[in-house]
Amino acid sequence: MEATSPIPRLGRGVAARGRQRSLATLARGTLGTGALAGLLACGLLLAASAASRQSTLLVPSAHGRFPRWLAGPLLGLGVPFGTVRWQLEVVGMALCYGLALACLPGLGPRRVLAAIVGAHVIFALGPPLLSSDVFGYIDYARLGVVHHLDPYTHDSLAAGHDPVFRFLGWHHAKSPYGPLFTLLSYALVPLGVVGGLWTLKALAAAFSLATVALLWRAARAVGRSPLAAAVLFGLNPVVLIFGVGGAHNDTMLVALMAAALLLALTGRWASGAVTVVVGVGIKASAGLMLPFLLLGARRRARAALGAAVASAALLVALALIGFGSQAAGFLTAIRGQQGLVAVHSVPAQVGRLLGAPTLEPGVRTAFVVAFAVVVVLALWRTWAGADWVRAAGWTTLALLLSTAWLLPWYAIWLLPFTALRSDRALRTAALLFCAYALLTRLPFADPALSSGVL
Repeated sequence: MEATSPIPRLGRGVAARGRQRSLATLARGTLGTGALAGLLACGLLLAASAASRQSTLLVPSAHGRFPRWLAGPLLGLGVPFGTVRWQLEVVGMALCYGLALACLPGLGPRRVLAAIVGAHVIFALGPPLLSSDVFGYIDYARLGVVHHLDPYTHDSLAAGHDPVFRFLGWHHAKSPYGPLFTLLSYALVPLGVVGGLWTLKALAAAFSLATVALLWRAARAVGRSPLAAAVLFGLNPVVLIFGVGGAHNDTMLVALMAAALLLALTGRWASGAVTVVVGVGIKASAGLMLPFLLLGARRRARAALGAAVASAALLVALALIGFGSQAAGFLTAIRGQQGLVAVHSVPAQVGRLLGAPTLEPGVRTAFVVAFAVVVVLALWRTWAGADWVRAAGWTTLALLLSTAWLLPWYAIWLLPFTALRSDRALRTAALLFCAYALLTRLPFADPALSSGVL
């Protein structure tokens, strides 16, 4: 009897630990479900209050006039706008997102995927949030199709009588978007301004959901949790509020980046390289990941490089057919943007900490040099055998930290890389940067940001 007496005690200990784990999982599931519900509630209140037509703070395109078609179907909910309330709703979304990430082990895929789809539907039905860029897409398309003007050589003032003009936030800027995106946007013109807006809203949601699906497949292929990858991107407030809510073409860009990652990580390096080049046709920033992908291909790098060169040649030919000698005009516009200074870019913040009211050339140059050093080191480490996805992620973060022209929705460029690797430091840095991106558009944070405290 003495020889066997410890066995029941051991069994009771194992059972107790099992019950503790079950209780912990149940607690995580309960908290996580509450976080999903809270995020959806805050998102619905935010989008519906923006549709109330009571303020243009959330919908800057409505300056001077706020037509019902711009408010969208959520106007019927009758949710009032509150200057403080909407900021609390953004903060609430961020807190619920963080809690959902922390409680992920207790959440099932059905609840999570339903929340992701529901959140995308909410922000797709709301008005364009915190940016007028979506009307810029429509305007550049109308310049080309209706007014027969090249959007790479003419700004919006060239057609100031166009009905889209009064919804624009920028009137002096030429198109900084890639030739493929510009030509594709021409198809929106027959839909008119209203049809073009809501088509772009629907497309932003569709591309964002496509990114979730692609990251799910890629995560499964590399042995990562597909659910974690889906939540990291699909419930991120920056993705929902700016990407889908603002209908930015960055959702198309990150969908192509996610597709390139999936293709490369499953051994289809050449197809991945082609997909990156297609992304450059949407926005030039996609090109940053190409050298890392080519180095990651190792023995298949030559085939991937050949595919990239061939697809780039086709893209150039398409641009020449569409825009002639001005086919590279978007690069000129991008250079012009880099001469601007976003109030809350990191270089501008550092400049204020140093006591300068504006960004000094020396500070700007220091950040450019630092970024160049990061690129060189990251490429060298990748060539030496380091993980190319992680290196591309850190380099993308370095780009965002060094550019003087930082807009909050750029933060979503980081997320595909972060979702597919177990680099805790990169994940933490990406989430902190997303939090910073949200703060840059919240009025209550502006005093601290403008003083250089944050």
